[in-house]
Amino acid sequence: MNRLPVIPTLLVALAVATMIGLGIWQLQRKEQKDALLSRYESAVGLPAVAWPTVPDPAALPLFRRSSLICVRVVKIETVSGSNAAGKAGFAHVASCQTGEAEGPDAKVAFGWSERPQSPIWDGGRVQGIIAPYGAQRIKLVSTDAVAGLELLAEPSPSQIPNNHLLYAIQWFIFATAATIIYILALRKRTKAL
Repeated sequence: MNRLPVIPTLLVALAVATMIGLGIWQLQRKEQKDALLSRYESAVGLPAVAWPTVPDPAALPLFRRSSLICVRVVKIETVSGSNAAGKAGFAHVASCQTGEAEGPDAKVAFGWSERPQSPIWDGGRVQGIIAPYGAQRIKLVSTDAVAGLELLAEPSPSQIPNNHLLYAIQWFIFATAATIIYILALRKRTKAL
């Protein structure tokens, strides 16, 4: 009678259980992301809000209209972006010093161009839509034209991917593949004995 190798079987079982657990976790994340995207969709039509002094990571006012006063432009960076017509190019994002009421620093995406050279912009009052922005959490995407630049594409919740179902399927496929490979290896071992 052939016995299963104990240690390899335990290792494969542990790996398969982990992959299944990760798949289930991704399904739970999908539900959470669906709820978040639904909340963002409903925020699009809500009234404007004040620019947050200190953004609360648990309740960011994403996709709400807002405004701020860029008292002084500290620096301008250029990142990839699309204009209102959907053409790819460069978004120009200013780090702005604002008044005390609006916090010490704000990111303002103030325009789009085909070239990466940073334009000159002196700041001022900016109206726009609050959008996600990396480590700073939020930026204000201007809805007003700046001389020499085109308007950026308005931020939309539809631009946020929800790939968690695909990730879950991927983990379940990995678990299935590992199980099949191990069964085939056991059969080959049994035939060799």
